[in-house]
Amino acid sequence: MISLLQTLGLRRGLPPVPEPQIIHVDGKAIILRVRRSVAARRMILRLDPKSGGLVMTLPKRIGLAEALRFVEHSRDWITRTLAKQPIAAKFEDGVDFLYLGINHKIRLTGGARGVVHVLGEEIYIPGKPEHAARRLKDFLSAEAKRELLSASRRYASAMDTKFTRISIRDQKTRWGSCSAAGVLSYSWRLILAPAYVLDYVAAHEVAHLREMNHGPRFWRLVLTHCSAARNAKQWLKAHGKDVHRHL
Repeated sequence: MISLLQTLGLRRGLPPVPEPQIIHVDGKAIILRVRRSVAARRMILRLDPKSGGLVMTLPKRIGLAEALRFVEHSRDWITRTLAKQPIAAKFEDGVDFLYLGINHKIRLTGGARGVVHVLGEEIYIPGKPEHAARRLKDFLSAEAKRELLSASRRYASAMDTKFTRISIRDQKTRWGSCSAAGVLSYSWRLILAPAYVLDYVAAHEVAHLREMNHGPRFWRLVLTHCSAARNAKQWLKAHGKDVHRHL
């Protein structure tokens, strides 16, 4: 049965989209997903940080066989890129988990009732072990939204601007974004970083409501209102990958 994506491709005059492929790199099976683009002028291969697989964008007239040859010639790049990816942290009772920039111990209580809560440097998660990761992520997302909403409101007032709403996502390539409609989007993973880092990202995105660029006036606005901006940027550069090891 032809997929919806393939149907859409045919309607736009594109050849059918090939099915996902499995390639092996250093003994590891990697999923290669292929997409077509009318605007593409060359083949583009990238790593999908969310799935850990590869995505190949093909121009209209490039077939799967040629795409696979391109992948074969790109093995060195694939190996180097995969090696740079953070190793996922184990999620089980007693392991370390980053929260507010500090390692906390995960404690799976196994109780049928209760809520996720933090006590000292331990995070207690009730319920069945197979549901623990989801329950923790829901808790952290709610915590992130609360802190980021508070920080965004504070900086919007200080910078004399307004936003329409905030959204919390699991963004892999950026910590936050600001739309022309005034919507601020943030990664829930900011709650894993020190508080001053979350605070800086809020200041950064709110400043975009005034300056939709990264020019001198934008940075003057950020640095005027967020004294920890430089330290926060350094922390993200040094430890950003650690934040993505979890869940």
